[in-house]
Amino acid sequence: MKLQVEKLYQISKQPSRKIIGLMSGTSLDGLDIACCELTGSGAETKLDVQHFKTVPYSEELKKHIRSIFAKRQIDFQTLCLLNPHIGKLHGQIVNQCLAEWNLQADEVDLIASHGQTVFHAPKKQHQLEAFENATLQIGDGDHLAVTTGIITISDFRQKNIAGGGEGAPLAVYGDYYLFSKKGENRILLNIGGIANFTLLPANLQVDDIFTTDTGPGNTLIDAYMRRLFRKPYDENGEEAQKGQVNEVLLSKLKLFDFFKLDFPKTTGPELFNYDYVEDAIQRTGITTLSRNDIIATLTQLTADTIVAAIENVVQKTPIDAVYVSGGGAHNPFLCSAIQAQLSGIPLKNLDEFGISGDAKEAVLFAVLANETVAGNGWEKGDNKTVAGLSMGKVSFPE
Repeated sequence: MKLQVEKLYQISKQPSRKIIGLMSGTSLDGLDIACCELTGSGAETKLDVQHFKTVPYSEELKKHIRSIFAKRQIDFQTLCLLNPHIGKLHGQIVNQCLAEWNLQADEVDLIASHGQTVFHAPKKQHQLEAFENATLQIGDGDHLAVTTGIITISDFRQKNIAGGGEGAPLAVYGDYYLFSKKGENRILLNIGGIANFTLLPANLQVDDIFTTDTGPGNTLIDAYMRRLFRKPYDENGEEAQKGQVNEVLLSKLKLFDFFKLDFPKTTGPELFNYDYVEDAIQRTGITTLSRNDIIATLTQLTADTIVAAIENVVQKTPIDAVYVSGGGAHNPFLCSAIQAQLSGIPLKNLDEFGISGDAKEAVLFAVLANETVAGNGWEKGDNKTVAGLSMGKVSFPE
């Protein structure tokens, strides 16, 4: 152990660190792998994305994960088995990428692993007085470290909760370090399974940062694309464009309690799922609703709730630009629906910063790993939306 700790100490003192960031989101589409070179830490962080790849999950693995994903009653043996299995699988995927990129394991300093979220339960959601915020990601970091031979840092969301946060969104740390600009109020919008954004203030003050989930991103659209079209997602928004938004259903969907909660807040597919949509459809009394109309209405729901959340911030802070990333950034119908309501605020692609929007989440976890070993910790302030420390659990290969 002493040798491993000494190695970690030496990594912290290096002028730069090569870190592989791993991210798998609630869409369950696969594992994002970003190989990054980082120098400095905190606001002085400089980053170069040297390689990036998304490796799709097999249909069999998706089936296993969905059997326990965002459900209160599950087969606990499946959960127990998947935790090491996914950790080892992610390690094998990293090894394959290293071979493809002509890199040796000893050329990589750290792996930063988000893991696979299977349940998210902030107190605002579970409302049980005796319990605090909670979240669960599987894909054991120890198995990842042993499989790759690379020191692995994981469980970032647990550290955030222990520090007073809700475990999400964690993008705030990397957003602030990499994308803040003095004199410009920026919103970084990520549309994954769940949509969230970070407000980066023009004054660069930590206590003025604001971050929150807004509600569904792609999760409902993808779920109904699988159910109605046997497709994983609505490519380019083509199916939504063929339908008509049902305003009655849209209004019922917006009455959901989550949208009445104060900001900041977090959520997940535990709330935004088939039951939520089917219940709203039943309450409307609608009996004839085409499958394209459903996709169009769910797409509009995502756009409307994102804009409503942004407008909540704009009331207090004039926004210069919104930069979008995530799977939703590839849906022009969705982006157009958002832009149409932004009242003159330009909606731009995060790629303008020189970092692929698809790689962003994996990159941001590489930043958190860098902070874990080389940073001075998050600047503590009164801002409860960024509570917690930007550190994770360290797993050694031996």
